[in-house]
Amino acid sequence: MKNIQLTIAATAIFLFSCSKEPKNVNPLGEPDIIAVKIANVTSLAVPGSVTATGFVSTEDQTNYSFKTGGVISGVMVNEGAFFRKGQLLATINSTELSSGVAQSSLGVEKAQRDYDRAKSLYKDSVFTLEQLQNTKTALDLSKKVKEAVAFNEGYTKIYASSDGFVVKKIGSEGEIIGAGMPILLTNAVNNGNGYVLKVGVTDLEWAVIKIGQVATVRLDGYPNQQFAATVFRKQQSADREIGSFQIELKLQLKNLEPPIGMFGKAEIFTNKQDNAIAIPYAALVEADGSKGFIFSTDGKNKIRKVQVNIAKIENDHVFITDKLEGINQIVVSNSAFLNEKSLIKIIK
Repeated sequence: MKNIQLTIAATAIFLFSCSKEPKNVNPLGEPDIIAVKIANVTSLAVPGSVTATGFVSTEDQTNYSFKTGGVISGVMVNEGAFFRKGQLLATINSTELSSGVAQSSLGVEKAQRDYDRAKSLYKDSVFTLEQLQNTKTALDLSKKVKEAVAFNEGYTKIYASSDGFVVKKIGSEGEIIGAGMPILLTNAVNNGNGYVLKVGVTDLEWAVIKIGQVATVRLDGYPNQQFAATVFRKQQSADREIGSFQIELKLQLKNLEPPIGMFGKAEIFTNKQDNAIAIPYAALVEADGSKGFIFSTDGKNKIRKVQVNIAKIENDHVFITDKLEGINQIVVSNSAFLNEKSLIKIIK
């Protein structure tokens, strides 16, 4: 019985001790005072810009294919190769189509002879008007058939419609390919002026970005250079895979020709500035997305924890949209070691 009473007493003491709030004490049992630095709260204008990252591409992408199916007789360019406007890129075996053109030509000749004979017989009142008209219709049909076959024969060769380079080579010599199936995926360029940087932005950023706004771009392949750019195109629907909206920036690269897919970072100037509170990055704790916390002074040696909304993080400063009314000073050092029960000592 006595053991049971001791057990109950020990349990009660343990529960009572657990219910009490912990105190910040050092190993000697003395209050743990943390030395911190503080700074005054300042209001600044958030620069009117949007920062985004993406990959280099070109304004125009062309998928070359043959109008009719057949056996590929030659592909004159390889992946990564540059080509000029009017250059021959690929050919398809034209034996079948050439035979069709010859056959249709013979059909036109026969229809012409039939029509000429019908005219003579009509003049001699041997053929009726209907018979003459039927031979004329047969002649016209055979001519149209020849035109269609000759048109298809003209598309047995693929010529470049503009300057560019090959992104992917799909077909090779000897392969059988169907009508309209891409054989070469290409990107068009124009003396380095056809390149764009495709970046993803949020819905709010998409709304403030306008066509024609200027931007600066840095590419990983040219780390010591900064390029001018302008907003060229805004996609009207979000990317299904990543959920962001795509913005295309037209790059001014002069004579540079970067590879497709090179990573780049852009700063788009939207000319929209908002007033915000600027705090040192070290003052921010427990940041999660657009939310975070800071510690402000409460008297001489106490602090309180305040939630803030993050507008933008730039270099070593964080811009927040909260007014922080009644808060003049915030903790800017050792914030990670503080909690709402901490005692502080302000140092310079």
